[in-house]
Amino acid sequence: MARLPRLVVANHLHHLIALSHHQQALFVDALDYQKFLSLLADAAKQHAVAVHAFALLPDRVHLLATPGDALGLSKMMQAIGRSYVPYFNGRHQRSGSLWGGRFRATVLDAASYFNDCAHVIEYLPVQTGASHDIASYPWSSYAHHAGLQRQSWLTDHPSYWAMGNTPFDREAAYQRRCAAPPDPERAEAITAATHKAWALGPDHFKASLGKLTPRRLQPARRGRPRRPAAG
Repeated sequence: MARLPRLVVANHLHHLIALSHHQQALFVDALDYQKFLSLLADAAKQHAVAVHAFALLPDRVHLLATPGDALGLSKMMQAIGRSYVPYFNGRHQRSGSLWGGRFRATVLDAASYFNDCAHVIEYLPVQTGASHDIASYPWSSYAHHAGLQRQSWLTDHPSYWAMGNTPFDREAAYQRRCAAPPDPERAEAITAATHKAWALGPDHFKASLGKLTPRRLQPARRGRPRRPAAG
């Protein structure tokens, strides 16, 4: 069966996952993380992608972003790879690819899933054992959303702004939201949709999205087509 094209729709929220090759390290120390974030900021600006949330883990990258056009995400990731892979290989005296195939991505209904997905992404360091708590991990966007360390290259999403009328209100609301782990069912739905590249959101969202892309948004119904009722 032919592989479906990646699901990307301009001006809509996307969750993106890029995995390393065979779980090898993408980042060894702080210099590597800083280099990747610098390249990400530059590439996002160059290719008109608004990055709203991120988490860099030793063997993977998660992003929550809105591309300005259908090619923005791919161009951004290609630009990062062209610079980061030679940098990493040269610095750590290795050769070959870092990435385990093409990145995964899907479209999310922002109203339903932005805050949940940002929480899932920023909680990953705790979930994977990379950090003992969400606030102390330096390579995610949690500090930005919680008001601990703002990052000018990130674009606050309208769903984040809706959490409060002032920066203090938004930051306090976000901290309260992230005081507990993400809801397991919501987290599983987000992860599954991204890996399988199916749109995630209510039916009216998928219906409106279907008018913008010819790409199938959900799995085909199994079994034989139903016969029309007899007249």
